[in-house]
Formats: sequence, structure tokens, C-alpha cells
Amino acid sequence: MNPSLFEIGAAIIMVAVSLAMVVSFSRYMAAASESRMMHMLARAGVDPEVAERGDAGAILRDVRSRCRSCPSEDLCDRWLAGKVEGANSFCPNAQVLGGLTRTTGRAAL
Repeated sequence: MNPSLFEIGAAIIMVAVSLAMVVSFSRYMAAASESRMMHMLARAGVDPEVAERGDAGAILRDVRSRCRSCPSEDLCDRWLAGKVEGANSFCPNAQVLGGLTRTTGRAAL
């Protein structure tokens, strides 16, 4: 076997493995973000079923987008676990969640 063909094959395999790892990590981060968002909705007193209704679905797509790019994930995780006291003012979705809470009629925590 020609050594250059072996090297090309090895490089292709390494690129494929790297791409698979990037895709897997991206899926993991998206799942973690989705879980964090659902916990935040529950903690803020927003009915998770609101996502199925009318304009709220569009609003929640925006909420999901901001949650996925949130710079405060660690603080959010600690706040959701009850390790940090106070309001969720660090959350880029705090005002939207407050509005959804008023819309659904459930009290925020």
C-alpha cells in the first residue's frame, strides 16, 4: 500500500471523528440549554404548555434562542438549584418570563 494513500485515509478518518465530536457536543449543549430553559419556565411560574398556544410559541422560540447563547449558564444552574437567592435578574429572558407569567396567571417564584 502506498504510504500517501494510508496518510490520506487516516486524515479523512480523523476529520470524520472530529466532526462527529463537534456535532455530539453541539447536541449536548442544546439539550442542556433546553432543560435549563424548561426549569426556568417552571421556576418563573410559566405553564410549560404555553409553548403550544398561538403567539406564545413564537415568543418561546426567542426565549430558547437567548437561552442557548446565555453568558450566565453557571449562575442560572445554581439559581435553579436553589443555591443562589434573589430574583432571576441575571437572565436575559427575565422580562419575557415575567410577561408570560402575568399572561398565564400563575405566580412567579
